[in-house]
Amino acid sequence: MSFKNFLILLILSLIWGASFLFIKVAVGTIPPFSVAFGRTALAAVLLYLVMRSRGLKMPKWGSVWGTFLLMGLFNGAVPYTFITWAEIHIDSGLAAILNALMPLFTVLLAHLFTGDERLNWMKVVGIFLGFLGVVTLIGPAALKGLGNDVLAQLAVMAAALCYAIAIIYGRRLKEITPLVSATGQLFCAAFLTLPMMLLFDAPWTLSPSFISLGALSCLSLLGTALAYLLYYYLLPQIGSTNLSLVTYLIPITGVFWGALLLGERLHWSAFLALGLILAGIAGVNNRLPKFSLAGNLPTSPGSGVDFFAIQPNFRHR
Repeated sequence: MSFKNFLILLILSLIWGASFLFIKVAVGTIPPFSVAFGRTALAAVLLYLVMRSRGLKMPKWGSVWGTFLLMGLFNGAVPYTFITWAEIHIDSGLAAILNALMPLFTVLLAHLFTGDERLNWMKVVGIFLGFLGVVTLIGPAALKGLGNDVLAQLAVMAAALCYAIAIIYGRRLKEITPLVSATGQLFCAAFLTLPMMLLFDAPWTLSPSFISLGALSCLSLLGTALAYLLYYYLLPQIGSTNLSLVTYLIPITGVFWGALLLGERLHWSAFLALGLILAGIAGVNNRLPKFSLAGNLPTSPGSGVDFFAIQPNFRHR
């Protein structure tokens, strides 16, 4: 994984780390299906306007829209709804631990259904270290809630599995511009959640607070629209297994936001957890990075612009 791609992965984790805060605030007065629809619909409209301003068009009706629909289901409609509903019933710390099962699901699915991301002992050790880092960061006490609110816990695990499926299946979209892929998927996710919102939430009867609406807007614009652009840029660059590791970084960034915005003090366990997570990422990547100033990085597809001028040289173990 290049330095540039790791930095983008870190930015993505910062965005998604803040998204858990936005969800918690939004769901205070907005039901789960409405949160899922609101974040996907608003993000889809925004990305479509950006896409059209760049002279891009959505693909014609065909098999690609079937892929968009499945991605909208597994990477949007189902996990967004499940996690939002689950956090009403269980602590966010336990939800984060259960959601951190996603890289494990991903590496297993990648081994079974891809030919270039095979399982090996270093990846197994990396997955274990990363998960141990998440448990260390959040605290083993969060695991005491296991067994209570089983349906909510299973919902988070199902969401993690959905994300893993989406990462593997999303490789089919590597030939499509990331902006177009993200827009198509979000339109499909909004289409899938709309009938559920109308049926179960009766949105015309809701009285959402201003702060919940603000949180939903931030969740849609940052945690969905911008995050999906980064997600689809990284997927063909670093592969599904590496991309799944963003789940391990999210708790770290959640602690970061707490320290920055709420004045929370960082415990020594946070730094230990960071070390374990970074070691896990190195293990899954099968590499030790050694950076040097050696020319320009490749540009993003179709951008024509170099984002950074630092190119890493990698030394295999």
